[in-house]
Amino acid sequence: MPLRRVHLAALALACLWGGGAHGEPARNERVEALIAQMTLEEKVGQLNMVSFVPTHETSFEPIAKGLKDGTIGGLFNVHGLETARRMQERAGESRLKIPLFLALDVVHGYRAIFPTPLAQAASFDMEAIRRAERIAASEATADGVNMLLTPMLDVTRDARWGRVVEGVGESAFLASRIAEARVAGVQGDGLRAKDAAVACVKHFGANGAVEGGRDYTAADLSERAIRETYLPPFQAAVDAGARCMMAAFNAPDGVPSIANPRLLTDILRGEWGFGGVVMSDFEAIDELLAHGYAADQRDAARLAFAAGAEIDMQSSAYAQELPNLVRNGVVKEAALDAAVRRVLTLKAELGLFDDPMRGAGPDAPAGPPAAENMAAAQALAEQSFVLLKNEKRVLPFSPDIRKLALIGPLGNSPADTLGPWAGRGEPEETVTLKMGLERRLGPDVEVAFTPGGTTDGSRDEEIAAAVESARDADMVVLALGERFDQSGEGSSRADLELAGDQMKLATAVLALGKPTVAVIFAGRPLVLTELAAKAPAILYAWQPGSMGGTALARTLTGDVNPSGRLPMTFPRAVGQVPIHHDMRPTGRPFDPEDPYTTGYRDEAYTPLYPFGFGLGYADFSYNAPKLDRAALRDGETAVASVVVANTGKRAGTTVVQLYVRPKLARIARPAKELRGFVRVTLQPGEARTVEMAVTPETFAYWRSAQAYGATAGPVEIMTGPNAEELKSTTVDYRP
Repeated sequence: MPLRRVHLAALALACLWGGGAHGEPARNERVEALIAQMTLEEKVGQLNMVSFVPTHETSFEPIAKGLKDGTIGGLFNVHGLETARRMQERAGESRLKIPLFLALDVVHGYRAIFPTPLAQAASFDMEAIRRAERIAASEATADGVNMLLTPMLDVTRDARWGRVVEGVGESAFLASRIAEARVAGVQGDGLRAKDAAVACVKHFGANGAVEGGRDYTAADLSERAIRETYLPPFQAAVDAGARCMMAAFNAPDGVPSIANPRLLTDILRGEWGFGGVVMSDFEAIDELLAHGYAADQRDAARLAFAAGAEIDMQSSAYAQELPNLVRNGVVKEAALDAAVRRVLTLKAELGLFDDPMRGAGPDAPAGPPAAENMAAAQALAEQSFVLLKNEKRVLPFSPDIRKLALIGPLGNSPADTLGPWAGRGEPEETVTLKMGLERRLGPDVEVAFTPGGTTDGSRDEEIAAAVESARDADMVVLALGERFDQSGEGSSRADLELAGDQMKLATAVLALGKPTVAVIFAGRPLVLTELAAKAPAILYAWQPGSMGGTALARTLTGDVNPSGRLPMTFPRAVGQVPIHHDMRPTGRPFDPEDPYTTGYRDEAYTPLYPFGFGLGYADFSYNAPKLDRAALRDGETAVASVVVANTGKRAGTTVVQLYVRPKLARIARPAKELRGFVRVTLQPGEARTVEMAVTPETFAYWRSAQAYGATAGPVEIMTGPNAEELKSTTVDYRP
């Protein structure tokens, strides 16, 4: 974001919330009256959030005491209307009767489970993503939850990291648009609405900058690098009105994020005008000891609080240490009051003081998710599938098939169809690929399912049985990939190949020469180089959620034309990772004829599938972009126009993408950076001119940690269907 926009955003937020310095919220009479009555322990209690899992009742006694004493201000992992009501009633028995934040990880749906966030990013459809969050929030709030620990906005370029499944992919620009959509979906038209929840954005500020693909690690980044790649989606979330920010576990500039005043106070509050609350991740304040940053829990509490963290999730460091830190003069009580004010103000914005249950009825929601919510989950799944290969038009299925062999360990697995962080989604309400195919194809087509082993391994007889099943089939579907728990937090992988003996299984089946499509269920980009060389068709299904099987069956049979595009680059080998579209070309850009350029001796330099890539059942042509002006000055807008035509025989959707590169800059720039996209649906033979705006902000960059702007000179404007197949023109920037 340019500095000009930063200042305007801060001013707008200050006006909205009556903010003063560093995002100080407007004074509320009820809040001020409460603060005036509170003991130190009660004040600190509002900053104390602890876990209570309803199925673990043995842990309730200390929770009950904390609620009665007013020393717990929020709970997470609580769900279910009866439990939520009981917790709020307990809080209402305390001296000051302050209601609770009830928070839950609602990552890709609550009852109706949508595709995983990375899969949603593949849709490039911001309205569909917003609607998914709106539905999740409405379902969660009906069950008593008032704070969703979502969205996760961690830009990342390393597919080994298990948490890419929860994220937004590799592009800071795409991530920022997703941030806007998801915050708008969760928080709705205003927090007073009973179906709106607080969006607690995570993990601020560079949690995706991992080392070796491992959780909780951090590359050593300059502030300029953090601002350029990792902070834009968080600023977009603040601009969209997000009211909670969860600090990351890691320490990308050497200072753990939960105790980093540069991030939490100077940038988040000072520059961006954030007026909401800052929360730690699970036990992150105590983990300052493991970082070697704090001497003991007292020191950890002091450092995190001084940096700008209000809510302590689970470590109880604040509850144990802050009262005495105030009594001893180490922490000023006015600073504690300011933190409590932000927490109580947010509770007031939610309407919790007027009705802790926010209109939720007396009985827990019964029965399956609403039909319209499941239909929305199905529609987004259909938009998220990415067709990677379709040799000889294997897809869609021929209408003449009478036997289909479904082979693979993920062909009939509800949990693996749902994906990780599946809220309160139920496997028994999930449509698997087998179920979807049987329902769509009907009784006249036999669907013969053979697992062929598991994702951990296969016996020879299991592979032999799969081959026999495929031998007399008209069509074969290989259901391969990852289990739901092979991606997500705590599920980093050093090897991105198909796990177990899945490639051995696929090779044996593909040797028959049958029309075959490999459907890949996964939470991350996998290395598919060997499979891509052998399989005639590959459809990347991600982990598609409750209606995944129905969506897949409709796509495979041609009822739906696949339109997803890759939000992360797919490597040829794990040794290419991290790999992403916006890499810098170096002083010796890759030249296949010159070994002394940036490349490999044993593998191609290029990705297997580039960022933004995806096929469909229609074919499209792209003309080179044209600009309506040759030169661009500050305050002006150029319009890039590109003619896109459907040259195929079916209607289809493509995603027109715009990339930029300043040819002259004071910081070496990437060879290309995504800066615009438009989904376009065209009928056979139809052509359309797609227009996208280009301003100096489109190609501006961080020249240092504080200086943002563009450099005079030529700027390459590129358009096309993905990051590799681009045509370009040039505009001359003259400030």
